[in-house]
Amino acid sequence: MAKTAPRKGQRPRRTMARSRAPDAAFATLANAALARGEPDTIPDQTLHAVLAAAVRVYAAKVERRGNVEPFAEGAVTATDAIIAACGMIRAADLNPFDVAMWFHRMPAR
Repeated sequence: MAKTAPRKGQRPRRTMARSRAPDAAFATLANAALARGEPDTIPDQTLHAVLAAAVRVYAAKVERRGNVEPFAEGAVTATDAIIAACGMIRAADLNPFDVAMWFHRMPAR
C-alpha cells in the first residue's frame, strides 16, 4: 500500500514505534517502583491519567470489536484486579447492581 502525503495543513499520521512506546516507559517506572517497595514514587495524578486513558481505550476497543485480547496469565492478581475495579466503580458512581447488569452484557471469553 503506497503512502500518500498529507494534505496542506494536515499533520502526517504517525504509528507508534515500539522503541518509543509510552507503555514501556511507564511500565518500566512502575515495575521498578514496585520492586523497590516504593509505589508512592509514582504520583497519583500520573497513575490516574495513565489508567484512565488505558481504560477508555480498552472500552472503545470492546465496544468496536466486542472483545480485547485477554491479559497474559499472571499479569495481575485477583486482588490487583478487584482493587482497581472497585476504584473505577466508585469513580463512576456505580453500585454492584449496575456492575452486574454490565457484566452480563459483555461477551464471555
